[in-house]
Amino acid sequence: MPVFAGMIGRNPALEAPRWVPEMQSVVQNCYATAARKAARRLTALYDGILAPAGLRSTQFAILSQLAVGGPASINELARVLVLDRSGLGHSLRPLQRDGLITLGQDPSDRRSVTVTLTDQGKQKFEAAYGLWQSAQDQVVAVLGATEAAELRDRLNTVAEDDRLS
Repeated sequence: MPVFAGMIGRNPALEAPRWVPEMQSVVQNCYATAARKAARRLTALYDGILAPAGLRSTQFAILSQLAVGGPASINELARVLVLDRSGLGHSLRPLQRDGLITLGQDPSDRRSVTVTLTDQGKQKFEAAYGLWQSAQDQVVAVLGATEAAELRDRLNTVAEDDRLS
């Protein structure tokens, strides 16, 4: 006979606290949680698709920023990509190790380090571009062109709004 079979009534110790339904609402309505969940989903998609090129989505973003914007200081690159310096440094190390970027002293400010895309980095970026485009196409296929563009534009607006810092 189970231990609880003879018990009459309910056991308050086995019930969820009264605040649990309220907390479920908080989790469901939290902007940061929703953004992180969506970011993890999209990051996994892009990382998987970019894997044959040997790049993660964050590394592709760095290469693409350097390909479009040219050399940049670590501080500027971190600002544009909305990364903290330590997170950026973590992503730069393998790119430097693999010869895709170089780090050098800024001639106009000896305290600043400049990140430059190498010729090998340009080739890697160009090789990965088609993979990245297929990830983009997959997002559009799932969300629809209009919704995907609206989502991207809204996320860029949030990312660029310094009032949320």
